[in-house]
Amino acid sequence: MQSCSFVPCVLILLTITVTDVFESAVGPVKVNLHDSATLPCSERCSGLVRWTVFHKRSDTLAECDQTSCRSVEEGYQMIHDQYLKGDLSLIITDADFSKRGWYTCDCASKDVCDVQIQIKPLKTPIQIKPSESLVLDLHIPDPVEVIYSTTDATGPSSGQICTVDGRSTQCEPEYTQRASLTSALELRGATSSDSGVYTVMDKRNEEVIHIYTVTVQDHSSDLDTDRGPPIPVWVIIVLAVMGTAFLTVTVVLVVLVVVNVRLKREKNTVETNKGSDSTEEEKLNVHPAVERSLPPKHRTCT
Repeated sequence: MQSCSFVPCVLILLTITVTDVFESAVGPVKVNLHDSATLPCSERCSGLVRWTVFHKRSDTLAECDQTSCRSVEEGYQMIHDQYLKGDLSLIITDADFSKRGWYTCDCASKDVCDVQIQIKPLKTPIQIKPSESLVLDLHIPDPVEVIYSTTDATGPSSGQICTVDGRSTQCEPEYTQRASLTSALELRGATSSDSGVYTVMDKRNEEVIHIYTVTVQDHSSDLDTDRGPPIPVWVIIVLAVMGTAFLTVTVVLVVLVVVNVRLKREKNTVETNKGSDSTEEEKLNVHPAVERSLPPKHRTCT
């Protein structure tokens, strides 16, 4: 039987061990907050299959055997038909931040799968006014760090501004007097220089929890907001057309009124002239009988 020296044998053993670990582990399962998640595991097993949290192997979440499957903890389940076909996947019905981490599936007390679940980072835009408070939810009780990054005229810059561990908060000097911890991290007295991206990161797992894109309005923006949104071009065109039409109608009405008044005046003048002519004719055409009865001085000469 051939023997090997110490170093080559150790390297062979390490290679075998690492290979076994990578064969049993799959890539992380990433899901949105509160979505359902399926942790995959494919292995033929005729005995008892259990899913546990990696660091709490004594607490069973769900299990299956040849007769049935059982959900030991609420929110975790396995499907018996799939188990019989060699699909040992675990279903998490509501994936929240407390369910992040590594899970282990074992068959007859032998580990067959290690799967990690991650929650996709939340992304939230925030717009606040100067002097208001910026409130950042941390979501998890684990130690987190808040990282600020921005791009201004001097170029990109970033750095940690606060670390929160339980009820303890440590912030950079320029944030110490402004920061307070309630159910979230609050930064008082926002200014335009606070605009930027704030990232809440899980320190233990180096996992991004939440990304806030913050915009602090300056005073000129407030004035623009008070003025209201700009008037659309089509509204201006409609108003211009309506104004032109109204002016045209007004001019036409005025012209008609003037013409009507003039016509009435001319009509009245004609009627007045006709009346005067009739009176003169009556004076000239006196009946003979009437003329004889008139005094001599009133008689007409023929």
